[in-house]
Amino acid sequence: MKVVFVSNYINHHQMPFCNEMARILGGDFSFVEVSPMDEERIKMGWNSEKLPYVHRIYEEEELSKRLIRKSDIMLLGWIGDDKNSPAYIETRKRLMQKKPSIRISERIYREGRWKMFSPRGLMAKYDEHIRFRKENVHLLCAGAYVSGDFKAIGAYPHKMYKWGYFPPFTEYSEQQIDSMLYRDGEKINICFAGRLIRLKHPEFVVKAAKTLKEKGIDFCLHIVGDGNRRSELEKLIADSGLYENVIMHGALPPSEVRKVMEMSHIMVFSSNYLEGWGAVVNEAMNSLCAVVASSEAGAVPFLIRENENGMTFDNCSLSDLTDALYSLCTDPEKIRHLQLNAYETIRDKWNANIAAKRLISFCEYVLNNGSEKGYDFPLDGPLSRAEVLRPAGFLRSLSEDNHLE
Repeated sequence: MKVVFVSNYINHHQMPFCNEMARILGGDFSFVEVSPMDEERIKMGWNSEKLPYVHRIYEEEELSKRLIRKSDIMLLGWIGDDKNSPAYIETRKRLMQKKPSIRISERIYREGRWKMFSPRGLMAKYDEHIRFRKENVHLLCAGAYVSGDFKAIGAYPHKMYKWGYFPPFTEYSEQQIDSMLYRDGEKINICFAGRLIRLKHPEFVVKAAKTLKEKGIDFCLHIVGDGNRRSELEKLIADSGLYENVIMHGALPPSEVRKVMEMSHIMVFSSNYLEGWGAVVNEAMNSLCAVVASSEAGAVPFLIRENENGMTFDNCSLSDLTDALYSLCTDPEKIRHLQLNAYETIRDKWNANIAAKRLISFCEYVLNNGSEKGYDFPLDGPLSRAEVLRPAGFLRSLSEDNHLE
C-alpha cells in the first residue's frame, strides 16, 4: 500500500509520526512538501533535508506529481490557496477522480463560526470540502473543535475522527519515573512553555503564582519562551514580588524545553480558543507533568480527562485557573496521581507509533470503501470518532484582544 502525505512542509511535531509511517511502510510512504520552510523554523531545528521520504514539489515537480498520482491513499494537509500551484492541481485531480483520500485539518473557523455566513467563504468551502461529502474522503480532526466546524457546513458526515500532533515520545524507566514524581514537602516546580504572546496568556501563570506565594506555597515557576510580551511579563514579576520564585529561561531548543518539563511537577497551559492544538501539552504529559490546562485549546479535550490525568478550566478564566492550581499544590497525592496517568496516556494512546499503526489499518479500511473490511474503531485516542464539541461563542471572543497574534 502506497501512502503519500501532501502538506505545506513537515514540522517537528509531524516528523515522529512520519518516521513511524516510513519505518512500517518503507519506500511506500512519502511526504511531499509544497513550499520552502522559512529560515526561522529551520533555525529551530525543523530542517527536513536528511529525511529520505521527503520530496519537494518545488524542486522535484514531476517525481512529486507522480507520487501523488500513483499512491493508493493520499493524506492531504494544508497546501495553501494558490489554485495554480502544481500541488493544488495534482491533488485536485485526484479528489475529482474519486480516489481514496484522507484530509487532515485544524479548525476552519477558529475566530468564530459566524464567518461561515460569508457567501464567498461558503462557496470556497463547498469547492474544497462539501462537494466531496459523499465520496471516499475522510477527515482527521487535528483538534477537538474541528469536527464542529465541518459539521456546521455539512462536510464529511460520519467520517470525522480524532487526530492531532505527535511530538517525540520518551519512555522512562521505573527508576526515572519514581525520581520525577513529587515528594511531600519538596519545592513544587511549575512550568509554562510557549511563545509569550496574547493568545497564550503567559501573564495568567504569573498572576496565579502571586496568589500561591501569598498563600504560603513553596514553589519555583519556570517560564520557557520568548515573544512580544516578555518585557510586560518581567515587569509583572517584579511588581508581584516574585523574583525569587520565577526563572525566565527564554527561548530554548526542543530538547532543553523537555529537560525543564522533566524537572517540573506541574505544567500550566493557558492558551485560548485560537490555539489549534498545543503540542506542549503532549510533551508535558509525556514528561510526567500534572497539567492544568485551558479547555479552549484544541488538544485539551482530546488528551485530558478531568481529575484523572490532568485538570482543566473553562472560558480562559484566570480565577478558575488559580483555584485549580492552588488546590493541586495543596494535594501531593493528587499531583502524583495526575503525573502518572498523564504519562500513561501518552505512552498507551497518544504517540506517533500508535497513531501510525492505527492509520495504516484505517487506510486499508478506506481502500475497501469502508465496507468490505471493517475497521475496529478505538474508543479513545487517534482514529476514534470525533464528537462535536461546542467552541467559544461570539460573546466570549469579544473578551479577547488577540486576533493579530
